[in-house]
This record gives sequence, structure tokens and C-alpha cells, in this order.
Amino acid sequence: MDLPRGRSAPVSGQLIERRRHFKTPSDPVLDTMYPTTLTQLSRANPFNAPLFSLQEIEEPKQSLPANGQSRNLAAATIAEGDSCEFGSRKYLLLCGFGGIISCGTTHAALVPLDLVKCRMQVDPDKYKSIGKGFSLTLKEDGARGLAKGWAPTFIGYSMQGLCKFGFYEMFKIFYSDMLGEENTYLWRTSLYLAASASAEFFADIALAPMEACKVRIQTCPGYANNLRQCAPKMFAEEGVWAFYKGVVPLWMRQIPYTMMKFACFERTVELLYKHVVPKPRAECTKGEQLIVTFTAGYIAGVFCAIVSHPADSVVSVLNKESGSTAVQVLKKLGPKGVWKGLVARIIMIGTLTALQWFIYDSVKVYFRLPRPPPPEMPESLKKKLGLTE
Repeated sequence: MDLPRGRSAPVSGQLIERRRHFKTPSDPVLDTMYPTTLTQLSRANPFNAPLFSLQEIEEPKQSLPANGQSRNLAAATIAEGDSCEFGSRKYLLLCGFGGIISCGTTHAALVPLDLVKCRMQVDPDKYKSIGKGFSLTLKEDGARGLAKGWAPTFIGYSMQGLCKFGFYEMFKIFYSDMLGEENTYLWRTSLYLAASASAEFFADIALAPMEACKVRIQTCPGYANNLRQCAPKMFAEEGVWAFYKGVVPLWMRQIPYTMMKFACFERTVELLYKHVVPKPRAECTKGEQLIVTFTAGYIAGVFCAIVSHPADSVVSVLNKESGSTAVQVLKKLGPKGVWKGLVARIIMIGTLTALQWFIYDSVKVYFRLPRPPPPEMPESLKKKLGLTE
């Protein structure tokens, strides 16, 4: 069946004939299983799964057009003011371009803080605090020393941003089409988590070589001063494995980070417009919408830093020491060692994530890309739940 891009797929043949009837938590069975307090807490949790019991009932088969296709004309046309259709190839490519700008520039701008954070992780006895780390670096390497590793940082995180944001939009549409409109709304947090994890898997493969070079330059004094010296030297000593030995701990660090980054951001935006912003999103100016984006991005960034910090410590040490494994590094650092440099990383990642979302959304505004509002419950689901007459 030929479907318009960017819209939820019509329900498959079997489910066209059999729709689901939802019983709300007021059902006696659910009241027994879920005490009132527990039910209220579950509903109040922004990451909760839908709490419904499902029962299938028969409904008459829906008739399709003569050509056998079900098309939504609103999905097949470009909305007024937009430069392209939501979910089109142009849309996904420009989202990827927005990812390049947002991730590459922000990570490169925060190289000095990242350098100090990495040195605190791999040599905590020498670099005992953020202030001490900056003062020692300036004393030993001068002001230029704070910019060590900027080239692999910019290149690596630009490639990561391309895959992270571009693939996230693609997987979000793909999984939404698989679920259908109603389940997409009910399970939207799970959809954000799955789409972001899928995107980050590929993004880290693109990032790994440059991340390895960056850490080696920043944490091994005298090894190499720039990317042109570092990459050939690493290849000569350890082969291709030198660039990808950190990909598994990178997945351990980045996939939870990105899942939190996207899911927390999406739900925080939804909650801000619902409970904090005094007017509907449609009535907000582009500038006001971008302020909401920045705020939600910073909140998401704080949680991202905490969730991913232990794995980040392992990656930093692993890329410094040749021949080590992730398990060996984890044992060496111990429970306390993996949390070294957390404050620096919270400051860095909170600012980084907020700026990334702000730049990414600004790119969408500049290119007039579709920017759907926070999700609302579909009318068909409201009728099933008895929320409309």
C-alpha cells in the first residue's frame, strides 16, 4: 500500500476488522491489582506506560476507495509556510544537517572543559578539581593547550550529530508507522527511547575513531599534538582496532545518554507547554518556542550527564591506555573512581544539550521545516475511552 510519508500507517488488514476496546483503570479488576495511591503515582509519572486492559470487539469492515488505497490528503500536501513535507527525504537530510551544526560546533566550543574533565578522570591525583585542572593545563601547555583535540572533536561529533538527529527523525517515523496513531500516543515515551537508541547505535560507529584520537591527544602528553600526527601513529601501533576498541563502552555511555536526551526532552517540552507556558504553543512566537526548547534541553542534559558518566570515565581511561579492556578499567577505577569529574560533566553536558537543541530547532526554523506540536490524544482514542460525547 502506498502511504504518505511522515504519517501513521493505516491499521493493517486484520486490525481494520478488529479494533481494541479500552477499559480504564476504574475497572474493578484493575482497582484490585493497582491500589488507588499506586495508580495515581503511575499516572503522574511522565515516563509511565499506558495503564489499560484491552479487549477486542468486532466492528464492521471499513470500506476502502476503489483503487484500494487509503490516503490522507493532509499528509500528502506541504503545510502552508513549510519548505517540505514532514518525513520527506529533504526533511530528513536537513535534520541531519542541523545535527552536524548543533553537535559539531557545541562540542568544539567546550573542548577546554572537556579536556580538563578527561584529565580528571584519567589522573585524579594530579587534577583534583576543575580549577586545579585549568591552572595546571595553562601552566604546562599555555592557553593553546586548552584547545588540544579540537579537530577530532569537531569532525567526530559532526558525524555523530548527522546520524543522531537524522536517524532519530527517521526511526521515530518508522516506529510510529508500525504502531499506528493511537499506540504512538499511548507509548510515545517508549517510541522516543527506541528511536533514539537505534539512531545512537549508528552514530557511535561514526564517532568512535575521532573520539579515540581526541582522548589520546588530550590525556597523553607528548604523544601527538594534533590529529594529523595522532591518527597515523595510532594506526601504526595498533591497527584499525585502535579506533574501534572503545566503541562498546561508547555505546554504554552514549546510548543511555541519548535515550535520556531525547525522551526527557520530548516529555519535558510537552509538560512545559501544558503546565508552565501560559498560552498554547500555536500562539507562541518562534523566539518563545526556542526559549522553551533551550529550557527543556538543559533539564534533559543534567539527567543525561548523570546516567552516562560512569561509562564516560571508562572510555576516557580505555582510550588513554593501550592494551586495556573495559572490564580491567572498571575494576581499576572502582565505585568511586567512575564518578570523578561528574560536576564538570554536568556543567558541560547541561549546557551542551541545551545549546544543541536550541541550534537544532533554530535550523528547523531557518529552513522552514515542519515542527509538529507536542502530541495530543487522537480523537478516535478519546471516543474509545469515553472522553468525548
